[in-house]
Amino acid sequence: MAKSQKPNSRHVVPSPSGGWDVKKPGASRSSAHTDSQREATQRATEIVRNSGGGEVRIHGRDGQIRDSNTVAPGNDPYPPKG
Repeated sequence: MAKSQKPNSRHVVPSPSGGWDVKKPGASRSSAHTDSQREATQRATEIVRNSGGGEVRIHGRDGQIRDSNTVAPGNDPYPPKG
């Protein structure tokens, strides 16, 4: 990957108005808004997959990252063995 390219990622974060948002880092607007975290995670995965792979970072209600998923054809630095 060229140094000028930023890795593709989306964050699933709680929305101030209720529900969950899918946001690109540094963006002021969300890419999607859903009622549940599961729906937001699915939408974020779809967005990242359609744009060439990358990371989906899932935040808890407290705003802290609680999980991160690499979406193919992303490059997972710690792939599972087996």
